[in-house]
Amino acid sequence: MLISILTFQGFNELDSFIALGILNRIKKPNWRVEICCPESSVTSMNGVTVIAQSRLEQLHLSDAVIVGSGLLTREVVKNPEIMQQLQEGLAPSRQLIAAQCSGTLILAQLGLIGQIPACTDLITKPWVQESGVNVLNTPFYAENNIATAGGCLASQYLAAWIIAKTQGLEAVKEAMHYVAPVGEKDDYVKRAIANIEIFL
Repeated sequence: MLISILTFQGFNELDSFIALGILNRIKKPNWRVEICCPESSVTSMNGVTVIAQSRLEQLHLSDAVIVGSGLLTREVVKNPEIMQQLQEGLAPSRQLIAAQCSGTLILAQLGLIGQIPACTDLITKPWVQESGVNVLNTPFYAENNIATAGGCLASQYLAAWIIAKTQGLEAVKEAMHYVAPVGEKDDYVKRAIANIEIFL
């Protein structure tokens, strides 16, 4: 199972790293989570530089993809080379595809959302609506193999959804219990399950 977290220049650290941390709670030999970038390294909105573990050309090899967000997403959707690579690499018929905040704009521009309602952050909302997508006032929504989340901390729901779809709800409970704050673990687990269970 290969999960790619698409991470672009100006990325939001919370979006990429929270999902990365939760997904890596699954300890199986064939389970791999990678930061996937258009370049060999990318620098976040707050100046954190990370080295790409894979590149967009390898995206077609992924079983699941999370499209992260950041300050420069509108530049990403205007970049024909990147958008062509994404068009060629993303296949909702055989991949789980999730988008975080402004990552939803990328899916909308690629035509992958269609008539499905979606979630995004409040800043990106008008741009996603301009793409013809109905934006919900909820943290998470999924239909078939497409999921979207709105708000940085909602990335936990994308990770939980991917784990649930591939490993089951018990694996979600274990992963979320591990990362949740002490004294609030049961609440965090229940909230995560409540947000994704109806979409499984």
